[in-house]
Amino acid sequence: MTSKTQQAALALEDGQIFRGVGFGAEGVQTGELVFNTSMTGYQEILTDPSYHKQIVTMTVAHVGNTGINAEDVESGRVWVSGFVVRSLSPVVSNWREQGDLNEYLKSQGVIGISEVATRALVRHIRSAGVMRAAIAHGPAAEDSAALVEIARQSPDMSGWNLVDDVTCSEIYHWTERSDPQWYRDHAYNPAGPLIVAYDYGIKRNILRMLTDRGLRVTVVPASTPAADVLAMRPAGVFLSNGPGDPAAVTYAIENIRHLLGKVPVFGICLGHQLLGLALGGKTEKMRFGHRGGNQPVMNKLTGIVEISSHNHGFAVTPDSDLHGAEITHINLNDQTVEGLRHVDLGAFSVQYHPEAAPGPHDSLYLFDEFVRRAGGKA
Repeated sequence: MTSKTQQAALALEDGQIFRGVGFGAEGVQTGELVFNTSMTGYQEILTDPSYHKQIVTMTVAHVGNTGINAEDVESGRVWVSGFVVRSLSPVVSNWREQGDLNEYLKSQGVIGISEVATRALVRHIRSAGVMRAAIAHGPAAEDSAALVEIARQSPDMSGWNLVDDVTCSEIYHWTERSDPQWYRDHAYNPAGPLIVAYDYGIKRNILRMLTDRGLRVTVVPASTPAADVLAMRPAGVFLSNGPGDPAAVTYAIENIRHLLGKVPVFGICLGHQLLGLALGGKTEKMRFGHRGGNQPVMNKLTGIVEISSHNHGFAVTPDSDLHGAEITHINLNDQTVEGLRHVDLGAFSVQYHPEAAPGPHDSLYLFDEFVRRAGGKA
């Protein structure tokens, strides 16, 4: 019999309740309920700032068996509001592990729930769409009606600027490269072209992909004025991933407009959406988004299909007036816009994650393209 301290529940705003066994921290947390189809990489998911204010459900049945280590984090903390799994592994077996998932979430103040019927939960989200939810571990999990009301009173993701929560507070310089056992080795070049990266919630592996290619990288807070960035005389500007509604990050859109045509620009995920808005396009909230490591994307310029990693709930609308930009990539599952470029303004972007850790790596060529545009050697 489950003890009161192990009791856990997930309450959806539509009144659905999913019960299970709690792990990690105790208490109650709220967030937008989403699902991720990746088979591996739960540690990278947990620490990706793009998941800020979201409760993530893993569709893979068994989670936690590879433990936790200090090398695979994408930021300095766990950002998810809650973590939902079918089965939490009681055993950790990995030569790189430095701890287990239960203690890791507990130390980060994040609630986990296992023994959930995740297949039924995901089918419900796919049918009804993502929605607000409350996750509880401990005595609070007993009151279903109260949890549903907590979920209904929590903020909606639409119109919510979450970049301010996750961006860095001051400028810093990044020099760390990726481990050569996972990627082809590159020599860091302290005299290489300077790239200024806007931090809207940037992932560490993006930064490693840039330094791997001989670029000097300076990271700036999300609200840094375009004039200040141009004063650094960068060879290129990178627009990072991040959480929330892109249309709500109005200062970023305005800054990008002032950069276009003056310096090469490359955007990923939220950075792609912000570039689309800066070009005059529109964005829309998707029914349940794309989150996983197995999305097929067609490169319209080459005809090649790339298997790619995704994490987004908003997208650039395909009928947007992008004022001279062209759509370069589309998702083969639902025709979502996955890439843009504006030749005259020297800007391009993708909705998905070419830096994906642990993978796939079909799209790493995009970083090489950025290097060439910035005057470096790919």
